[in-house]
Amino acid sequence: MQALRLARPRVALRPISGTRSIAATANASHTASPSASTSSQAAIPLSNVEAQWERLSSDEQYQVHRQLEDIQKKDWRTLSIDEKKAAYYVAFGPHGPRKPHSNPGDGLKIAGSVVVAIAAAGLVFFGVRSQAPPPPKTINKEWEEAANQRAIEQKLDPITGIASEGYSGTGFVQHK
Repeated sequence: MQALRLARPRVALRPISGTRSIAATANASHTASPSASTSSQAAIPLSNVEAQWERLSSDEQYQVHRQLEDIQKKDWRTLSIDEKKAAYYVAFGPHGPRKPHSNPGDGLKIAGSVVVAIAAAGLVFFGVRSQAPPPPKTINKEWEEAANQRAIEQKLDPITGIASEGYSGTGFVQHK
């Protein structure tokens, strides 16, 4: 396996183009020709790269990226404002994985949808509640006080509960 790795010719990385040919798997003499053709193309102007970036092909974007890398190796005080703006946009601009997933105005649509969903849930809640039977007769203050008296008579929880000495809690009474 090591012998295969050593025998394989080393090829410099180049940008992935939209079309691939059989020559991509050939020997190193054929693979050098595409990189020579890219360098012979005219340089893309760096003024207003922000507006042009989406329309550029991947090869042209790669060429702009390489051009900016070469420019940034110079002294930053000698760079023009357009070159600095282009370098910042290519490095940190809203393209590729940093492209926002939502469009302008989506926040208002989401807020409106949430309000509609909450209103629908409220309507369902009150609709179901209006069809429910009345509460049972055991849910009132008198019944709960009677349950307290019965618990004391039966000495329910005599150590810490309602039947213990000095108990000051409300017991089973939940209503005020």
